[in-house]
Amino acid sequence: MARILIVDDEFPIRKTLGILLKSEGYGVREAADLAQARDILQNENFDLVITDLRIGKESGMDLLSWLRAKGSEVESVIMTAFGSIENAVTAMKLGAYDYLTKPINPDELLLRIKKVLEKKSLREEVTRLRQQLSGREQIKDLIAHSDSMRRLLQVIERIREQDIPVLISGETGVGKEVLARAVHDISARAKKPFVPINCCTLPEDLLDSELFGHIKGAFTGASSDRPGLFREADGGTLFLDEIGDISPRLQVKLLRVLQEGEVRPVGGGARTQVDVRIVAATNADLERRVAERTFRSDLLFRLNVLPLTIPPLRERRDDIAPLVDLFLRRLRDRSNRAQLDITPTARRKLIMYDWPGNVRQLENVIERSFALHAGPVLDAPEIAIDGIPTVSHSDEGAEVENLSLAEMELHYIRRVLAACDNNQVAAARVLGISRSTLRRKLEQIA
Repeated sequence: MARILIVDDEFPIRKTLGILLKSEGYGVREAADLAQARDILQNENFDLVITDLRIGKESGMDLLSWLRAKGSEVESVIMTAFGSIENAVTAMKLGAYDYLTKPINPDELLLRIKKVLEKKSLREEVTRLRQQLSGREQIKDLIAHSDSMRRLLQVIERIREQDIPVLISGETGVGKEVLARAVHDISARAKKPFVPINCCTLPEDLLDSELFGHIKGAFTGASSDRPGLFREADGGTLFLDEIGDISPRLQVKLLRVLQEGEVRPVGGGARTQVDVRIVAATNADLERRVAERTFRSDLLFRLNVLPLTIPPLRERRDDIAPLVDLFLRRLRDRSNRAQLDITPTARRKLIMYDWPGNVRQLENVIERSFALHAGPVLDAPEIAIDGIPTVSHSDEGAEVENLSLAEMELHYIRRVLAACDNNQVAAARVLGISRSTLRRKLEQIA
């Protein structure tokens, strides 16, 4: 039996809702203010809290913040007057599952409760799956607080014993490689290699050699035999990121490997049997490319046995807060600065942003913001989402006020480099560019 706490300072509303929910078989408690609600929640377990947005001079959002701070798993629904809907939507983005407008429609209330409890049941199942997978290293990086990501985790759990190709689609930066690693880590191949390669970063001939290997003397610079990534991944998983960008010639070679299970290195030599599971990923519409005759339909048929689509981050805001926590932990570990954190206002700014660059952009923004500020705790103005954040010192602000756009970019690069102790690899990661691009821009400074 699900247990529900009703928090409202109006006695008639509490009693009416209590009678309704008890008649449906729910266990119900009531609280007239936040102090009473906190006391009850400290001592009893609940599946759902239904709270008014305004409770006397207090706010139901304060109760949501308190629940989140203590790591509570209880779900919540906000009740609000019509004029407070905007605040209720904000509360939803901060953790509430849904909102209801007063006067409460009993049928609508019961439907919303059914949905939120189904969500809670789904989350508990995912928790159970995570506990089963607790010994596997990479699964911890797969954030699945949103319904859509939980369903993806359920799907890959269901096919863990089926050694089939997987095609992951989604916008750039949504975390396709993280999901691919999870597919590998829960499979029977988990103890064998997971070998990733981005197919759009290498020219055709070099990608050919990387994937299939080469023999000594196959081309200029081939001073020794190279086995290639297919043989390196033997027994495990080969992750082909941006599969839509490989050339027609390499599409034919890849199709042959999928059909025959063997590779032949560049330059000739004997064919070698390989046992490799293919997980591919793309941000392109491969069916459209098939129609345009730039991608083979038979290859798509072979790759697309299990299609998985990762929604963009703006459509799964429940994942933003735990992702922020993950990136903060990584940054603390890397920098050996345990005090690094962001304020609730800064966290709210991150949750409300639409993130066109998705998870990758979120991580870059957190790293960049800390790189550009000396303080251990960042507030909302210091979160550098759109470029250079609010400058901490007024004299520096005066310094950049009259710069051209190009000069401001170079000034920004200098600040990031200084913050990274002139480590170009770290600075490039913070800036969200490649090291070669950074070097080119540094030549302009010189």
